Amino acid sequence: MKKILKKYWFITGLVIVFLLTVADSTETLSGAGNWLKTHRGPDAVIILIFFISGLMLDAVQVKNGLMDVKGILIALILIFIAAPVIASILGLAPLSNGIKVGLFLVSVMPSTLSSGVVMTGAAGGNMAHALVITIISSILAVFTIPFSLGLLLNFVGGSKDVVIDKSAIMMKIAFFVLLPLCAGLGFNYFLKHLISRIGFQLQIANQFLILCMVWMGLSQSRQVIVDNTDMIGIIFILVFIFHGAMIMTAFFFTKQAGILPGKRESVIFMGGQKTLPLSVIIQVSLFPQFALALVVCVMHHIIHLMMDGYLVGRLTRKHH
Repeated sequence: MKKILKKYWFITGLVIVFLLTVADSTETLSGAGNWLKTHRGPDAVIILIFFISGLMLDAVQVKNGLMDVKGILIALILIFIAAPVIASILGLAPLSNGIKVGLFLVSVMPSTLSSGVVMTGAAGGNMAHALVITIISSILAVFTIPFSLGLLLNFVGGSKDVVIDKSAIMMKIAFFVLLPLCAGLGFNYFLKHLISRIGFQLQIANQFLILCMVWMGLSQSRQVIVDNTDMIGIIFILVFIFHGAMIMTAFFFTKQAGILPGKRESVIFMGGQKTLPLSVIIQVSLFPQFALALVVCVMHHIIHLMMDGYLVGRLTRKHH
């Protein structure tokens, strides 16, 4: 049990944070989370998350990863075209606006900054290539998210509550993601030896900060979640289908492009995984009226980590 908890502590942490915050009828936890939210807590946490992510990036590996241009292009097509298309098809189903907004938020996100790179390496893929994909997708997301999200929100019943400020989103991503990410990468250049010694601790700190981000978002949305517990099963099925479709699309694209094992793993994992912190900060700051959207973001992260964890095992066995 200890080994399982150590390996999957982040998923376990997400589940525990979700259950404790929602189940706390005294609202002690949610009250504290709301206080932090009103005092710029999410802003500080998101900046720290991406600064630490930048610290952990290896500039040499990034340079090496730039060699596989075909793989990068296919991964970007999966991230920015295939995912929104799949979400738009699923969005035709008779779902609540909150669930649709959550699905659309997930679909337009860039690739994750941590788990995808680790899983790529564990499955025998090129981690340097995975790093390059996540950096490029994070930069492009500044420009793609406002427009992709604006198009997808047309599927949300024409609700007057759904308003998207494209310039606000672009500024938010630039300030809260790109600047701290670049700053962290700059510090990495000068403090490389120190960072290499504390890399594991930095990763744990980053994941803990993500849990804090989720907790603050859940605190604000607690009452709506409690009033809609019957939707949890629907959300589970929805995100399972969405990520399953992303995995199948990634396998199809890599096969058609002739990308072989050893190179395809980075495309499959980075093309399908979506970063959680950015989706949470956009939901909390721009779409707080859609509390179920946050549940979709969190549950998708949990489900895609489980599905891709299983996929790592299957791909590793095939290598052997």
